[in-house]
Amino acid sequence: MNDFTTLYEGKHVHLVKRNHWEYAHRPNISGIVAIAALTDARELILVEQFRPPVSKPVIELPAGLAGDLDEARGESMADAARRELLEETGFLAGQMKQVAHGPMSAGLSDEIITLFVATSLKRQTAGGGDSSERIVVHLVPLDRIDAWLTARQHAGKLVDVKVFSGLRFLERD
Repeated sequence: MNDFTTLYEGKHVHLVKRNHWEYAHRPNISGIVAIAALTDARELILVEQFRPPVSKPVIELPAGLAGDLDEARGESMADAARRELLEETGFLAGQMKQVAHGPMSAGLSDEIITLFVATSLKRQTAGGGDSSERIVVHLVPLDRIDAWLTARQHAGKLVDVKVFSGLRFLERD
């Protein structure tokens, strides 16, 4: 991508302009992964963390950046998904299936997300993310997911819309 002008360079995000369009660009990543992880007990693994841009806790699918670390340069999206799932939730995936690939917010960012369904999970650690994150891990039975999400929203938390996409792909399998 060399046909744009950089308007601002932050540590992790740049504001760029291509023709008349301004948008966010994250340098030094190869993509973004999100994982709809389902335990053998049919529980969806969700994570919760405070997100400063919206000033609220957000319920999300486990997710993260691919290729953002020196030791992760050149990793596949599936390897990034496995790494992020383990880091955030403590679960190691036996099966990782790519189910979608596309823009997250095409009018605001050039980021492309790859969505995976993870199964055959084995708990390795408590999860919680790296030292800079305070991630809470939730295991929610699929047969109670709607009520659980509604209760969280009534408690003032936001639910990332990728959660609903992940649920759709779990319904298909």
